[in-house]
Amino acid sequence: MAIKERVRLGSRSYDIFIGPDVLTGAGGAIAPISKRALVVTNRRVYGLHGRKLTQGLDKAGVRWEALLLPDGERYKNMAAVEKIHDRLIKGRYDRDTVIVAFGGGVTGDIAGFAAATYMRGIKLAQAPTTLLSQVDSSVGGKTGVNHPRGKNLIGAFYQPGVVLADISALKTLPDKEIRCGVAEVIKYGLIASAKFFKFLEGAIEALTALEPGVTLKVVRRSCRIKADVVAEDEKESGKRAILNFGHTVGHAIEAVTRYRRYKHGYAVAMGMVTASILSEMKGGLKAGDVGAITSLISKAGLPVAIPKSISDKELYKAMKHDKKVKAGSIRFALLDTIGHCEINSNVSEKEICEALRRSRHV
Repeated sequence: MAIKERVRLGSRSYDIFIGPDVLTGAGGAIAPISKRALVVTNRRVYGLHGRKLTQGLDKAGVRWEALLLPDGERYKNMAAVEKIHDRLIKGRYDRDTVIVAFGGGVTGDIAGFAAATYMRGIKLAQAPTTLLSQVDSSVGGKTGVNHPRGKNLIGAFYQPGVVLADISALKTLPDKEIRCGVAEVIKYGLIASAKFFKFLEGAIEALTALEPGVTLKVVRRSCRIKADVVAEDEKESGKRAILNFGHTVGHAIEAVTRYRRYKHGYAVAMGMVTASILSEMKGGLKAGDVGAITSLISKAGLPVAIPKSISDKELYKAMKHDKKVKAGSIRFALLDTIGHCEINSNVSEKEICEALRRSRHV
């Protein structure tokens, strides 16, 4: 039986359904939104889980067709969005259509942006199939694509009508994909709950092994933390920026390596270590906490040290193109302590480079 968490945004509020075999009942959740759906997915996800989703749509009387896109961060671009728009136009889909984003974070971001821009906005349902997308990218309405100069520079805030997080689908994930999601989970403990961080210290092996009880608890808690932050600050004018902890450096690592060398969660893991070091340098975080954070990230099988082959100069240049830059200043989400995060715009280039230098030797 699915657990339900609600994202409270007034007239645009929506439910997140979390549990095993949620996809089986997807039709019942999508039919009230629309009776015609374009399922945007990739070949691997469709082959593994497509029948479960589409049988549910058939049972609920939802007419659907599937559009399969290439998978991977390097395909997260305007060309992919145009493919979706082309199919929608050729199929004469109208404003009552729902796009079902069926896959990981890349699929959700691309399909969400297509929904936000086709006919100035059509309906959207998120059906995330990776741990990262279930705990993070499917919730909160951030959609968009990359630009050669930076990650997620083109996009829109566009909330879905429902999120369907089927934890059974996680069993088919490669090990690296699981660990990518774990990086985002650790982030939630760091920015919002010392108690959750402590729980993860004792449960990280069970989580990476996808032990059902632990997985359900972790996905639910992560979604609740994010939903509460989004309800307070939907469009990142304030508090929501704490969700970017580790992402300023992480996005720079991805951009410098052209989105080919590191998966998002791996880049964020290294970014969180650097952000923790910077937090200590700015007088907030204790040195012992930096050690605990680095230890948990390493215990999760994620990288902690930025390779020396990626220069400080390249990373700093990429950070200057980050969408979080404001009035020329790079804004960092930094920790006061484990479980509490604040935004700091008063970070010099010298401090950033020193944190990068130290992060190569953890």
